[in-house]
Amino acid sequence: MNDIHQSTKIRLTHALSAASARNDQWRQLNAFARAWATQDDASRAGKLRAECTDLLANVSRLEYCWAYPGPRLLEALRTSLESGDAGNFARLVQKISHGLLSGDYRRSESHWDPMAQDIDPTMLDTAPNEDQAPTKQYFEVLIVTPNDPAGWQRAADEMRRLRRADDPFVYSVVHVGSFQDAALAVVVNASLQAVVLFDGFPFESQHELEDLEHFLARFAPTDDLDLSPGRMSTALARCINGARPELDLYLLSDRAPELLAGSPDSACIRRLFHHVEEPMEIHLSILDGVRDRYETPYFDNLKKYASRPIGTFHALPIARGKSVFSSNWIRDMGHFYGTNILFAESSATTGGLDSLLEPTGNIKKMMAATARAFGAKRAYLGTNGTSTSNKIVVQAVCKPGDIVIVDRNCHKSHHYGFVLSGAQPYYVEAFPLEKYSMYGAVPLRTIKKALLDCAAEGNLHRVKVIDMTNCTFDGHMYNPRRVMQECLAIKPDLIFLWDEAWFGFARFNPLHRRRTGMGAAAYLSTHLRSDAYRAEYAKWKEEQGELDPKDPSLLDKRLLPDPDKVRIRVYQTHSTHKSMSAFRQGSAMLVWDEDFHHVEGPFEEAFFAHTSTSPNLQLIASLDLARRQMELEGYDLTLKMTDLAMRLRRAINTHPLISKYFHVATPEEMIPAEFRESGIKDYGIPHSDWTKTIAAWETDEFALDPTRLTLVCGGAAMDGTQFKGILSERFDIQVNKTSRNSVLVQTNINNTHSDASLLIKALADLSRDIESRLASSGPAEREAFDARVKSLMHDVPDLPNFSRFHDVFRDNAKSRSNEGHMRPAFFMAYDEDNCEFVKLNSPDVDRRLKDGPDMVSANFVIPYPPGFPIMVPGQVITADTITYMRKLDVKEIHGYHAAQGIKLIAPTKLDASQTKSMQ
Repeated sequence: MNDIHQSTKIRLTHALSAASARNDQWRQLNAFARAWATQDDASRAGKLRAECTDLLANVSRLEYCWAYPGPRLLEALRTSLESGDAGNFARLVQKISHGLLSGDYRRSESHWDPMAQDIDPTMLDTAPNEDQAPTKQYFEVLIVTPNDPAGWQRAADEMRRLRRADDPFVYSVVHVGSFQDAALAVVVNASLQAVVLFDGFPFESQHELEDLEHFLARFAPTDDLDLSPGRMSTALARCINGARPELDLYLLSDRAPELLAGSPDSACIRRLFHHVEEPMEIHLSILDGVRDRYETPYFDNLKKYASRPIGTFHALPIARGKSVFSSNWIRDMGHFYGTNILFAESSATTGGLDSLLEPTGNIKKMMAATARAFGAKRAYLGTNGTSTSNKIVVQAVCKPGDIVIVDRNCHKSHHYGFVLSGAQPYYVEAFPLEKYSMYGAVPLRTIKKALLDCAAEGNLHRVKVIDMTNCTFDGHMYNPRRVMQECLAIKPDLIFLWDEAWFGFARFNPLHRRRTGMGAAAYLSTHLRSDAYRAEYAKWKEEQGELDPKDPSLLDKRLLPDPDKVRIRVYQTHSTHKSMSAFRQGSAMLVWDEDFHHVEGPFEEAFFAHTSTSPNLQLIASLDLARRQMELEGYDLTLKMTDLAMRLRRAINTHPLISKYFHVATPEEMIPAEFRESGIKDYGIPHSDWTKTIAAWETDEFALDPTRLTLVCGGAAMDGTQFKGILSERFDIQVNKTSRNSVLVQTNINNTHSDASLLIKALADLSRDIESRLASSGPAEREAFDARVKSLMHDVPDLPNFSRFHDVFRDNAKSRSNEGHMRPAFFMAYDEDNCEFVKLNSPDVDRRLKDGPDMVSANFVIPYPPGFPIMVPGQVITADTITYMRKLDVKEIHGYHAAQGIKLIAPTKLDASQTKSMQ
């Protein structure tokens, strides 16, 4: 049984999954407590009592970080255990375990009372009944105080008595007495929405937690903080704001708070009070702060609009639903969707609904709230997916002739954006993962080489943007801080576009946030202007001297930008609908641009050009609600989905049967060693804990998002498309993309442990089927199975790199940089007289590869999978691209029709004067 304790012991190195581990431990304690209460054998009962003692001691290690179950319930629990009252001990453990599982303590006072009626163990509802009257939203408030712990319960009771009937929310307080305890509580307690700091608390914890200092060094570092007695409160405020920026912070001080309020140290504090202020003001301030995040300006107004008796004499007959509910033929539409969605439809921008194109009311407020939530200076809403958001940003920041250094494997919207803007793409290659027929991310060395090559050619002034996908479809996360810092050392006014379509959730936990564009912008805007950095730069500059773009050693040196010249200019797009609770096509464009005044006009024009004048109102409202949810519970949800992904990885890769045929690719397999300086090989015990993972994410050039699981199915003799179909048709499981020998499984805030169990059961069933089939098959069938596995896992085609633009589409054909004019090549294909077709497997292809003339692509060719363009307009087609296409066994290839062949620009039309006229 001690092994059981060890497997579920809450260690601080696992603290980011503390909530789920905590619930597991209480349920385990519940099982032992029931066994003790029903055990008649005295010897056995004694052993069970000892087990309960150990389990309670373990689970109690961190209980002071939460309001529930609280001191009274825990004291009653310990008293029952010490007195040997097994029945009462089991009753109290069951009460607490059920309260944590169902969340009923948020809605019912009886769950806090040790003497309240027992809970029926068969009534384990895990969600409030929809037919019940709505209850107030519950949250917890952390109070950090130097006062004697003996008075904390009385203080909590006093705060409880401040509740009023018309309060919009209800909260309970958690008291701690030190900097370290507060930092720990902020990390593990996802129910916290506010922190109240009373000046004068000490730094060190009085609790015996042997790994606390090591844990806080990673999760709440204090290296840059002034921890002197007079600065302890503001240092803690900065520490909390760095870990969980969504929390409201309040400071009570007797040190002239009106002077402290103007200090830079208190910039992250919402409000300061004098120590003797009326407690009701603190109570009202806490509620007001949460109300600000809870408010959804557009959704609230849309509900009001839907409840009014509106007469509509404009477009949109479906508005109000009369054309539906009075219909003889489509009334089932109304029955399916209900009345609210129809009452909330309108073409109007008045009556509180506002205009997306010229927002002056609640949409303007919504945009400000979105910027605040995602850590941006400003935000714009996208209603046609991030495909359109990317084109808006590219067209806004680029003009004809600008050079954009871009990942060749980026989403097609970027490529089309270059066509629209006339920008010249300089394609750079990601590292290949040929085993899985996919690409990773673009090494920093490659990006720096592109910049330095442009500098050597005298074209650095034309390089406008670095455009990268973060994280990639398959989970490769860049280190944006490092990429931006080193690139800004070469050109200090570069614009960075981070396409984070799959990564919008990352803002809401400190693990992923460090790898986001906005997170890097916030960090660099402070770090690069600090006195410490100026001193570091001065020393580096003295040793380095002026940068010589032809010096190859610069590719492997850490470069530092000039703090007096650098401009932080970052744009981040994300698909809200991909990782948050928004309707499909919901997107956002986040801006942190210190020179946005130069871009604001073009950005507005690009936004007008691509945004519908008839946006879907429900979509806009869902963006508002998604923002509310993530600000109030995104921390909890994103950590839970990450923990679930870790459990899935471990369950699949350690299962004795499943792992014979299926496997989740590890960081070691997905990221080459040269980009994993930490040496991390896999996530989770026994490979690494959270502190080691965070250390790796701080230093490694690339990291793998654990929530994106490349589930390899080639070992089961199934390609990705085949496996995806089986999961869908037989098990009702939907997965994301496929590759030659894998599918992508993505955990998100919608997934539950039941979902994970469904996937594990499906894999187990399939593995048993394979075992049974192979056991009863003959040698020929086994050989066929092995040959299929070999074909999928080993005989994989080489991935083609971008070759070059044809000379006629380049300003300087002899340049070491590879940028080219894609726009004229794209539009040449609009005239069929400019084009020709050649069959993929015809001898003409091989002859032209050998003897010429060059085959030049007339359009984008994008096979799915892998989903990136292997040909772009104006690109010279080389042998490796043809070989790859001939080996492809996918059904979907955008831009290519086998009956016609490859669409080319006719050699006779590749005339410089003609193409120049189209630029």
